[in-house]
Amino acid sequence: MKRSLFGRLWPNVTAVVLFIGFVFPVYWMFATAFKPTGDIISENPVWFPTDITFEHFKTATGVDHFWTYVTNSLTVTVLAVLFSLIIALAGSFALARMRFKGRRGFVVGFMLAQMAPWEVMVIAMYMIVRDASMLNSLVPLTLFYMMMILPFTILTLRGFVAAVPKELEESAMVDGCTRAQAFRRVILPLLAPGLMSTSLFGFITAWNEFALVLVLNKDTAAKTLPLWLSGFQTQFGDDWGATMAASSLFAVPILILFVFLQRRAVSGLTAGAVKG
Repeated sequence: MKRSLFGRLWPNVTAVVLFIGFVFPVYWMFATAFKPTGDIISENPVWFPTDITFEHFKTATGVDHFWTYVTNSLTVTVLAVLFSLIIALAGSFALARMRFKGRRGFVVGFMLAQMAPWEVMVIAMYMIVRDASMLNSLVPLTLFYMMMILPFTILTLRGFVAAVPKELEESAMVDGCTRAQAFRRVILPLLAPGLMSTSLFGFITAWNEFALVLVLNKDTAAKTLPLWLSGFQTQFGDDWGATMAASSLFAVPILILFVFLQRRAVSGLTAGAVKG
């Protein structure tokens, strides 16, 4: 009986400990952003802020070009995710449904591209962009971000396409649909979990990317939020309230997206990993 009780108890205890370990830093970041400066520097930690203030957020958003950074980050991230999904839909369908010479080599190539550390290719990317006279432009960032997330997107969606019975597609074609129409009307709606999971992964990857924009975009008007956040503490010194407010603002879009997509995204990641 004791062994059975322990067997039921330890997974729950482990889950609670891990949950606290992962969630507490996030909670502390947001809580500190709303605390008055006196509570932040107090020797006695204030675990639950009672005197809420928004001054730190005003300081963070009052930085020069803040909304330019927001616009740049949203532009390159959304476009990179959108373009990668469009290309991945075609690529995953070809890998899952069509048989052609070199198909396995394509799959292996995508896997190798996914495992490659992009940081070691930053210099080569810089030389390409410099020679094309496109430094301080959002276009190269969008294209490189798209290439970063494209292998994972194709491999994941390939599993979803392979899981859709061919008979559904063939039935639609017998009823008069072309192959493109059958894909749009039959297969595409069934790929929603995969599209959401890959969109979430791509958004997080592109939103957090730092090394490329640091090298390619030196002009203030062409920078993104990761660069703004990295230089925020240098600009405001030991103003931890403003620093935590800036970090909170940077994390909010990802948290909002995850809240809306997390149920379908988690199921999409696990399903795409075992099918196909």
